[in-house]
Amino acid sequence: MALNDRKPLSAWSQEALDLKTEGVGLIEGDPPSWLLDQIDLLIVSPGVPTKAIPIRYAERRGVEVIGEIELASRFLRGRIVAITGTNGKTTTTTLIGEMLKDGGLNVQVGGNIGMPLVSMIDSSREDGWTVVEVSSFQLETIVEFHPTVAAVLNVTPNHMDRYESLMDYAAAKHRIFMNQTAGDVAVLNADDEIVSSWANGLRAHVVQFSVQQKLSEGMFLRGRDLVSKTADGERAVMTRDDLKLQGLHNVENVLAAAAAGLACGVAPESLRETVRKFRPVEHRLEEVAEVDGVRFYNDSKATSVDATIKALEAFAEDPGKIILILGGRGKKAPYAPLQQLVKDRVRKMILIGEDAPIIENELGEAAPFEHATTMADAVKRGFVAAQRGDIVLLAPACASFDMFESFEHRGRVFKEEVQCLKSKVQSPPN
Repeated sequence: MALNDRKPLSAWSQEALDLKTEGVGLIEGDPPSWLLDQIDLLIVSPGVPTKAIPIRYAERRGVEVIGEIELASRFLRGRIVAITGTNGKTTTTTLIGEMLKDGGLNVQVGGNIGMPLVSMIDSSREDGWTVVEVSSFQLETIVEFHPTVAAVLNVTPNHMDRYESLMDYAAAKHRIFMNQTAGDVAVLNADDEIVSSWANGLRAHVVQFSVQQKLSEGMFLRGRDLVSKTADGERAVMTRDDLKLQGLHNVENVLAAAAAGLACGVAPESLRETVRKFRPVEHRLEEVAEVDGVRFYNDSKATSVDATIKALEAFAEDPGKIILILGGRGKKAPYAPLQQLVKDRVRKMILIGEDAPIIENELGEAAPFEHATTMADAVKRGFVAAQRGDIVLLAPACASFDMFESFEHRGRVFKEEVQCLKSKVQSPPN
């Protein structure tokens, strides 16, 4: 057994280096052909494109190429609920996990959300459920992965630095339904043009959700009621007043989660109680603090243009009162779709990271802007630009890897800088 990484050994984690004592060979740099000639099974990290030359070389030799999700699913006991989509995956996955737990089911939650699926094999049970967030990268390498309930929340341009087209990206998402049968449930967003087009071609029983239209079956928003409709009739499961989550996109997430919860057998009354106590997941429209009348929100998970659109839309009652921190490592998607929202709702943009010049070029006429060199600089500039009653919103529309280890790291630094600013404002120097 061997572990390969392009990074030099000096940059490997101690955990990886310690595998040598377990008989695992450690090979740095591009994998040599002699190694590829000896392997029978290749487990590829989601961050490695399946079109990479070493993987294509192995496939031509007849080597099975799978990912961690596929490997784990072959040993996992019980049933699986799988969730994917461009935006909202983590909130929806976490909420479904809480719904099943509150409904009295044995449940564990992981996957792309945090705990790897392979780490959940021993704790899985034949009578239990595993709720798993899966990315398009992970879905590229599934073979037998079979969720009892599978949900696709939306498909909008993302990872265009990896996929040849939006349809190529959508095809990876669609693979979540690949092994479902007539006894399974597929949860689809009826308001998403791409996702809704899949409804007639799936083997699983399709349940849709919508915030825009009444459905013949599924979960939909009617006025302020979140309604479930089945062959037995319809009922209001909860109202928008029960939600602690901001924005219409989070109503979509709750509808999708409720559809999955009902499919798993959770009682509607239990779903409502879970939603009532559910709070935003960290780094997802998370209110951080109020400093001298200015509210700071952390939406570091807004790593795509569409996610930033949803973040801006969540503050519909605050037109012209948003200071938007935008930028990072782009994903080759245009920023133009943000133009009207920025023009209508943003007082000033604070641009950071590698894509700041590109954003300036595409959105520079939509609102005033200035550049920041660090997150501390961005927070300070945002506060100075804001007026009492304004919002400073971190919703970057970009990946974080130019300046940070991850979107979580970016969000933590933002929150730390906001708290530092708050301390200085509340305790000015003598």
